[in-house]
Amino acid sequence: MDDIKKRLQDSTESCIKSYEAWDAKKETETRETLQESIHELRKVASRLEIDIAISERETTNSKPLPIPSHRSNSKNKGAVESILPDRGNTEGKSSHGGDKKPSGGRRPRTRRPAPKNQSN
Repeated sequence: MDDIKKRLQDSTESCIKSYEAWDAKKETETRETLQESIHELRKVASRLEIDIAISERETTNSKPLPIPSHRSNSKNKGAVESILPDRGNTEGKSSHGGDKKPSGGRRPRTRRPAPKNQSN
């Protein structure tokens, strides 16, 4: 933990100095230095988050979550549940009872008429 504390202090100081330099004269070089120090600060913060998560895992006696059974296993053994809107009907028949698919309110496709000759 002392290593992370040292890295955090160093990267914070570096970031503050880089920010002050960039704020004084907004040049490309100072901006790049500031971005590098911000990136280093993020890396240290990520390492700290990982250590926190590891320590929480060690202190709590968390039990692994059970793997849930598949949805089809919880229903009737013979019936298969479908997530499709037509209830798994792949025969081309609609769920409304007829063999015709609903048209969706569109007229059927027709060929475009041939252009008229406009010779005068």
